[in-house]
Amino acid sequence: MIPKIRIREIKKIDLEGGYLIDGFPSVGFTSAIATESMIHTSQFELVGVLDSEIFPPISIIKDGKPNFATRIFANAGLKVGVFLSYLTLDQSLHRITAETMLSWAKQRKIKLIVSSVAIKSPTGDEEMMGIGSTDSARNKITEAGLRVLDHGTVTGIPGILLNEGSISNQDVIVIIFHTNGEGPDFKSSAKLCMAMSKLIPGASCDIPSLQKEAQKAESMIKEAQAETKHLKDSMYR
Repeated sequence: MIPKIRIREIKKIDLEGGYLIDGFPSVGFTSAIATESMIHTSQFELVGVLDSEIFPPISIIKDGKPNFATRIFANAGLKVGVFLSYLTLDQSLHRITAETMLSWAKQRKIKLIVSSVAIKSPTGDEEMMGIGSTDSARNKITEAGLRVLDHGTVTGIPGILLNEGSISNQDVIVIIFHTNGEGPDFKSSAKLCMAMSKLIPGASCDIPSLQKEAQKAESMIKEAQAETKHLKDSMYR
């Protein structure tokens, strides 16, 4: 049976010609932490949730309120949407998740999708690079002061976004960052957040508050992982 992911919109918002950020965790929690920091800094609002029978049944409690583990935020002024998740998805769900994101972006006439992928390294100090799905996306990488990766491999949701974007002429940029895989990786999160803000006009990162957000977000993600691990083990056998 092909899994299905539903997007349940809470509020309609105009993002035509704007941007979409993929905030699903990959290696470590840097992507989710950097994305959450940008949301808190730039006045985003909740506009929808992602739900599926194949997602672990879990509610994330924040400030006494229940939340879906995977949510969509948007900033109408900046024309930026964000898919933010506390779930580290099983590999079997990567394709359908990426395709859901691409479909949502197409419906809203999104100009650029920004994703990221982590590479483990001892220090995390290596140079950040970017990969673009189209010539215009690669030009945007260079204009942002990042080096374009010439040879390599990108897996998971970011890899599917790149491939599909290349044949549908959807601009997709994947930022490659380095992390030691341990957390909270404040340094990598700050670097990634700054790189995303260079690609998305008007977006910003509050670096002083990022460390606090990194610790809070990592704690929530780890708790979600622990609570759903036994569910995942039984779901994906």
